[in-house]
Amino acid sequence: MFKQLRILFALIVLLFVAASTYLTKERVTSWQKPLYVYIYPINGDNTQATQSYINRLNDSHFSSIGRFMTQQAAQYTDVTVEPFIISVSPQVKSRPPLPPIGGNVLQIMLWSMKLRFWSWTHNTDPGPAPDIQMYVVYYDPQNVQRVPHSIGLSKGLIGVVHAFSNPTYNQSNNIVIAHELLHTVGATDKYNLETSQPIFPEGYANPQQRPLYPQYRAELMGGRIPVSKSKSKMPRHFNNTTIGPFTATEIRWQK
Repeated sequence: MFKQLRILFALIVLLFVAASTYLTKERVTSWQKPLYVYIYPINGDNTQATQSYINRLNDSHFSSIGRFMTQQAAQYTDVTVEPFIISVSPQVKSRPPLPPIGGNVLQIMLWSMKLRFWSWTHNTDPGPAPDIQMYVVYYDPQNVQRVPHSIGLSKGLIGVVHAFSNPTYNQSNNIVIAHELLHTVGATDKYNLETSQPIFPEGYANPQQRPLYPQYRAELMGGRIPVSKSKSKMPRHFNNTTIGPFTATEIRWQK
């Protein structure tokens, strides 16, 4: 009898979580009102150079993300509002838990729960709760040439972005933030995880172009600009980036 009650309780919890996840997705992708995004800067290498960079951050540093999203959404008929309103929150002093390298499903699930709990306990903004929380961990490019992989979770509406603390990287940082931001609302990666090459056709900005190469823009979730079948390059600015119809369908900007 006790075992049956435990099973029943577990099923009720799973049903509640599933229902909550479904309702959250329905709410955030209805696009009936803007989603409020808070960006929490974190000093990832504990250097003074990174801290000085963080001290100068304000909302204007991320305004290109909001403009890009609004411009892209205007191409699709099911979005009638400014999709995202982005603002900077006070600095977070600790770092989020890193995902397990090569972890199994259970380990990844446990890490996801840890990250959500960590996020809940590290909201530094005294204002109303945001719809989406993006933690941006900065590193001085003079000391760090390669940063950990960034992630965005639709369950929990949380993103963790690893970026460089130098003004020359502002726009490329913002492109990565935008990529992970769309993950939180249901977009999937459109590049080969082993080669980082965009997947044809969904990862291409203009798959109908003839000749196909070189492409001149990156599809945001494809991540890179294909210049040949086996080579691609990172976009440096939102002018070289677009959100294609495959991604727009995933996040319900179009049916």
